Amino acid sequence: MTKTLSVSVAGDAAATGYERSCEDAGGVDHGRAIRDVLDRIGDKWSLLVVATLRSERLRFTELQRHIPGISQRMLTLTLRQLERDGLITRTVHAEVPPRVEYELTALGGTLIQLAMALADWAIANHPSIEESRAAYDAAHAR
Repeated sequence: MTKTLSVSVAGDAAATGYERSCEDAGGVDHGRAIRDVLDRIGDKWSLLVVATLRSERLRFTELQRHIPGISQRMLTLTLRQLERDGLITRTVHAEVPPRVEYELTALGGTLIQLAMALADWAIANHPSIEESRAAYDAAHAR
């Protein structure tokens, strides 16, 4: 079931979306849920792992090879958290040596379109952001 928040935007009482207070019509604060989810998917590695798993199931070493710069420890921690949140599954095959594979769950798959849109936006706008940072730093240098 999808929940939609009804909000009042200055001058438009019929608008829908997120209100500054993140409260729904019943007064329930959704800010905690938003922060909780953004903490997970907004970290340095989670969206990269999700995007890497978008089209196939991969073993740990394959995942690590596809994500430059991620350490074994960070990949392990990220996979553990994504599994805990229900975004990926970990399958251990009873073989010698054991084979472990990771893949997106249906819930994790719902992030792909959002993740790719955010990635496209970041790539398209990164030069402008760098220019703004440089201008700000130059104006505020002591």
